[in-house]
Amino acid sequence: MPNLNFKGRNIFYDVQGVGKPILILNGIMMSTKSWEPFVKSLTHVNQLIRLDFIDQGQSDKLENSEYTQSIQVDIIESLLRELKLSKVSIVGISYGGEVAILFSAKNPNMVDRLVLLNTTSHTSPWLAEIGHSWNRIGRTRDGQTYYQATIPVIYSPSYYQSRLEWMKNREKLLVPIFSNPVFLDAMERLTNSAESYDARNIIEQITAPTLIVAADEDYLTPLANQKELHQKIKNSELVLLPGVGHASMYERPLLFVSLVLGFINTLETSFQI
Repeated sequence: MPNLNFKGRNIFYDVQGVGKPILILNGIMMSTKSWEPFVKSLTHVNQLIRLDFIDQGQSDKLENSEYTQSIQVDIIESLLRELKLSKVSIVGISYGGEVAILFSAKNPNMVDRLVLLNTTSHTSPWLAEIGHSWNRIGRTRDGQTYYQATIPVIYSPSYYQSRLEWMKNREKLLVPIFSNPVFLDAMERLTNSAESYDARNIIEQITAPTLIVAADEDYLTPLANQKELHQKIKNSELVLLPGVGHASMYERPLLFVSLVLGFINTLETSFQI
């Protein structure tokens, strides 16, 4: 398994496929394994690069540390040097979308196309309070309560109810993980790393053609957040998914893959009509 040595820490990544490279960035609770259902489609004509941020998945943990999302941007820069890639397309959801925004604003010439799903330009006081509540619950080490506070809200009510048996199986799988102090401490550090996130003053530096995907039942990063991104990113398009929650790629997997591959692999970005 490949690991990037980042300042003495091991950062896990995975590269599959051949073709135009796509770097896909995890949401806060995700890992490289979260994208497994999509790998076959995303590697059919593309090279897919998956990455576990610091404190995620199979990457090292930064115990007893404080950091901001800038460390994740530095990790991406190091990974692309390691892979000898001067330009990639980036797909980011939620936390991963925030990091994608920071990276793209800092390194506009390194981004070919950008896809942002269920993300925002800054951590609002309201979103920060949600993070504070997650942290407080996490410190209780009560995996059941942590699950109930964090997971149902990321899905739309209609999806949750229609997939209730699947959700209950997810609960059985996740509660033991959510009871693990190592995981919970890492989640607290990741959550804290996003509290100071604010790209509003730099977001206009993004030059890559950008697709912004919003969901009208996203209760963590509501539609107004994506409308603001659309207003501030000059070369952007906004797509709204009706009846969908924050975990849009799981609720509408075919549409997720179609939007990503269609936008990234389209030969032209402007048309004479």
